[in-house]
Amino acid sequence: MSGPLTGLRVFDLTRILAGPMCTQILGDLGADIIKIERPGAGDDTRKWGPPFVKDAAGNDTTESAYYLAINRNKRSVTLDVAKPEGQELAKRLIARCDIFIENFKVGDMAKYRLNYDELKFEFPRLIYCSITGFGQTGPYANRAGYDFLAQGMGGIMSITGNPDGEPTKVGVAATDIVTGIFTSTAILAALQHRHVTGLGQYVDMALLDSQVGWLANAGLQYLTSGRVPVRLGNEHPSIVPYSVVKSADGFFILAVGNDSQFQKFCNFAGKPEWATDERFKTNPARVKNRVECYALVNGVTATKTTSYWMEGLEKLGVPVGPVNDIGQVFADPQVLARGMKVTMPHPLAGSGHVDLIGNPIKLSESPVDYKRPPPVCGQHTDEVLKELLFLEEKEIAELRAKGIV
Repeated sequence: MSGPLTGLRVFDLTRILAGPMCTQILGDLGADIIKIERPGAGDDTRKWGPPFVKDAAGNDTTESAYYLAINRNKRSVTLDVAKPEGQELAKRLIARCDIFIENFKVGDMAKYRLNYDELKFEFPRLIYCSITGFGQTGPYANRAGYDFLAQGMGGIMSITGNPDGEPTKVGVAATDIVTGIFTSTAILAALQHRHVTGLGQYVDMALLDSQVGWLANAGLQYLTSGRVPVRLGNEHPSIVPYSVVKSADGFFILAVGNDSQFQKFCNFAGKPEWATDERFKTNPARVKNRVECYALVNGVTATKTTSYWMEGLEKLGVPVGPVNDIGQVFADPQVLARGMKVTMPHPLAGSGHVDLIGNPIKLSESPVDYKRPPPVCGQHTDEVLKELLFLEEKEIAELRAKGIV
């Protein structure tokens, strides 16, 4: 594997989304990801469909779209860590790794003798990372954690959706994804610490912590003012007009960021008097009078097509954009030009390949490399055991017969 993390190896005992998102990022950057899966079952998300990859006859295979989304650039090894012999094999593999990542419930790794306290003295350079719902400490530590729960408990649902509607989760598992991103950053920081000190450490990541961590300006609204933010639909709490607005044939995004842009919009809309109206002249005034402002803006924008507003306002430097569906996203020339859709060969796909979402990281000297498509369950078991532990085929066959691999 090429990439800036080439030479690093990860023992990946994660499944579902947050952990695999983290390890896919590390794998895209060149780390050798050894994805440990349960023999005969594999990552839970392999079954999370439809849709599934289709074979040559058009039938569903074992590979779900959900699984494909976050398991590129990994090698799959089946290993039963619930069995003592599997635990010993796991330790032998960990000895050849720099990083250990797991997302089991608090205490589960201790049952398998693979917890940090068990391993830290034997492997003092090991960076050990746990991802849980609520972290290793606190009154909720032993609770099971899921993205949906973290979104609800962490406040994001209270400010997402229409003002008169129900609390709404984000359309993707945003807390899981952000936790994976935060975790990759934490691991890279721990690697730098090891580079300086020669010592590994324990990294404790939680979904709820991560959710609270990306409340950002919405969280600071409350901490600064004491006022609890409310749902505003597509509107911005501090900028107006900054929302989805109507057009004659649909909707578009109007994102006016300052008074100069608002004046340009008003002139183009044929309403220059709005820019001098005391109710709308400045952004604080527009925020105070947001209901009246949006009523006037939507009344005008609804008279012309989306393309009319997009083309005209773009030329004036007024930020506007479409509201694309997912199909339109992956047909967008900018998205394609930036490599955000990639195609990789796949052994089970009838077409011979699968389309995947590209990595957004762009590095000039050590770019992301797409070496391995998401593996089928256990695809690399023999390869890894031979390469890292020097096992013979007979030994691997005996382990397989016992259900260890």
